Amino acid sequence: MDRSSKKGSKMACCFPVILDRSMRSSFKLSKSSSSSKLNKSKSSICSSTSLSMKKKDVQENNELVVCFGELLIDFVPTLSGVSLAEAPGFKKAPGGAPANVAVGIARLGGSSAFIGKVGGDEFGYMLADILKENNVDNSGMRFDSNARTALAFVTLKADGEREFMFFRNPSADMLLTEAELDKDLIHKARIFHYGSISLIAEPCRSTHLAAMEIAKKAGCILSYDPNLRLPLWPSAEAARKGILSIWDQADIIKVSEDEITFLTDGEDAYDDNVVMTKLFHPNLKLLLVTEGGDGCRYYTKNFHGKVNGIKVTAVDTTGAGDAFVGGLLNSMASDPDIYLDEKKLRDALLFANGCGAITVTEKGAIPALPTKEAVLKILDGATAK
Repeated sequence: MDRSSKKGSKMACCFPVILDRSMRSSFKLSKSSSSSKLNKSKSSICSSTSLSMKKKDVQENNELVVCFGELLIDFVPTLSGVSLAEAPGFKKAPGGAPANVAVGIARLGGSSAFIGKVGGDEFGYMLADILKENNVDNSGMRFDSNARTALAFVTLKADGEREFMFFRNPSADMLLTEAELDKDLIHKARIFHYGSISLIAEPCRSTHLAAMEIAKKAGCILSYDPNLRLPLWPSAEAARKGILSIWDQADIIKVSEDEITFLTDGEDAYDDNVVMTKLFHPNLKLLLVTEGGDGCRYYTKNFHGKVNGIKVTAVDTTGAGDAFVGGLLNSMASDPDIYLDEKKLRDALLFANGCGAITVTEKGAIPALPTKEAVLKILDGATAK
């Protein structure tokens, strides 16, 4: 891991991308201007109207889902089932779990925004542009001229499962400060979604905690997908402690079977009693366990069950869990109490399973995220059994 980190700062700029420089201007903040020729009374009226509209937008608490965390570049081997050293080439794809969720929601026709930091480099501007092109509000993004955008090399095994090698030394996403938070954007959200990677290092950890506090006070639903990436943490124990440190604050949690085993220190991930006693906290509304192609399990205070997955041929599982989360949160944004009605919840989870299924049929995360029409098509004839 140390060797990778040392190489990270050198290799971060070894993949040049030629972009139109004019695109950069769209991500810079323009300075406000004033004119002495403007009538002061008109200016006062406009300011008052603008302020009241802003407050109205905040109070409406519409169907916006704000995703907080990392945004990076995934490099996926063009040939599956080989090591990084043996790969003949790599396909560049935008990634980062929270950003994937944001794009997933927007692609389904929902409203989403992303808060995070990238490098003031070609990759950073490219990622901001990709969010914009996918109808994700990127006004909460910040750019760091002194740090690089994070890179991740993703090795695809023969079965489509992944292994990761990260280049962060440190990367820009680790350096987001509380002062850079777009608090107004968080206030407008109905759901605030995040992972655990932003908890690994300061100052981003403190910024993450501050953002959660703002969201909680604003009445947002807090959605948590730990998205365990052990190579990024100092140790397994640090990862377990860090992930669980904010566990009891979430309203919705999504975990995988492997994450259950890790977080419970080896307990049976398929045991409902383990899930309810070790992971379901008193304030939790909904706990979800994804099982890949086999579907997912759901747990609430009043009921629990399983919804089958949609069988497809997996090419790359990158982003499947994020697509699932995006599908569910898109449903919850318009119906926040869906977890109280088991039939509605099962229908929403079947739809989320469909989102994940489509995503594994292509390489890369964001490029493979589906539209609503594509999900409905694959679900035609499927039922939540």
